[in-house]
Amino acid sequence: MQEAVRNLCEFLDSAHSVYHAVAGLCDVLEQAGYTRLTQTGKWEIAPGGKYYLTRGGSAVAAFRIPEGDSKGFLISASHADRPCFKIKENAELTGTYTRLAVERYGGMLMAPWLDRPLSVAGRVVVETDNGVQTRLVDADRDLLLIPNVAIHMNRSANDGYKWNPAVDLLPLLGGKDAAGKFGALLEELAGGKVLGHDLYLYVRQKATVWGMEEEFISAPALDDLECAWCCTQGFLQAGNTQNIPVLCVFDSEEVGSSSYQGAASDFMESILNRICQGLGLNKHQQLARSFLVSADNAHAVHPNHPELADSANAPVINGGVVLKFNANQRYTTDGVSAAIFRKICAGAQVPVQTYCNRADIAGGSTLGNISLSQVAVPSVDIGLPQLAMHSPVETAGVQDALYLIDAMTAFYGCNLDVPEDGSYHL
Repeated sequence: MQEAVRNLCEFLDSAHSVYHAVAGLCDVLEQAGYTRLTQTGKWEIAPGGKYYLTRGGSAVAAFRIPEGDSKGFLISASHADRPCFKIKENAELTGTYTRLAVERYGGMLMAPWLDRPLSVAGRVVVETDNGVQTRLVDADRDLLLIPNVAIHMNRSANDGYKWNPAVDLLPLLGGKDAAGKFGALLEELAGGKVLGHDLYLYVRQKATVWGMEEEFISAPALDDLECAWCCTQGFLQAGNTQNIPVLCVFDSEEVGSSSYQGAASDFMESILNRICQGLGLNKHQQLARSFLVSADNAHAVHPNHPELADSANAPVINGGVVLKFNANQRYTTDGVSAAIFRKICAGAQVPVQTYCNRADIAGGSTLGNISLSQVAVPSVDIGLPQLAMHSPVETAGVQDALYLIDAMTAFYGCNLDVPEDGSYHL
């Protein structure tokens, strides 16, 4: 297994919640010599400097300041959240068994969650002498399971079944003697009195590389941790450029991005503003010379259901990075942004595929157009082809991850200039 793929798998195996994913990316940035900034503090930034900051513990952004004059921003946007189950307040349901009350976060495939070991991870807020403090927790053991109903009691299960999340999908924690113990477990993990929490279930399966040629990778949250990781690697590996490279990984994409740490917030805009203020740059001129890559995985043509794909725009796994198109702006790609990204990929010898929804099947959306509502720059929507999107375990291609690292290394290392509207120098 190549080192880059092994590192991706290790990251996926540690990223049991959006908070753990962002903490893992922060560790990578720290190891690469990036200085942590805070939103509340004064920024002392200078040419040659490397910086990062977080918001809400579940979004992270990083940037570098080039030596000499800047020609604009090169930005990528991805997300670290995934569809899953969030644990409710007053979660314990007691009786013959002890269960936890949960609710769906995002649009998920529900059936694959059943009959497999689950655990709990996220953040808790503990009481301190000075107020409160957030801490990451991860039970990191086989703790829960959502049991199926036997076929003998549900004869129509294989004919199609409508899952009721308030009944069918409550995880089993223990017998009646387990009542009252979940809160104690949280306080043990947190090391203090818990006053609040944002906790999620996760499946215990580790990332695995498989196939006759070890060409596939399966893991939880490939949508969109794969893009978040690969964009980060490209950002770190890119050479010097006259543009200002900016990496953004948001939260809340799976529920519309409208949160303090989502793409619909002012997180990206405030960072770009403060960079321009700190360097004495005209923000409007800088944005006019900028470009955004929205990186969120795409649907590969399904081996058993090729009819669900648009026949002329059906990406295959390990066929290359996917350009995503939609006439109604669910994706931001247009002729100009597609051409720019194709040229960058051609220089890096990265193959490019295209994706469009079948005209009679509504597709999903991503954070590209939401980001543009805050920072208006030319943008392209890309992704890596995958199967079983929004299942608790998804499948993609090993080679595609390497392609995206190469593509984003080339993107962040290019010198993009926009002398006038409609003209782009690379």
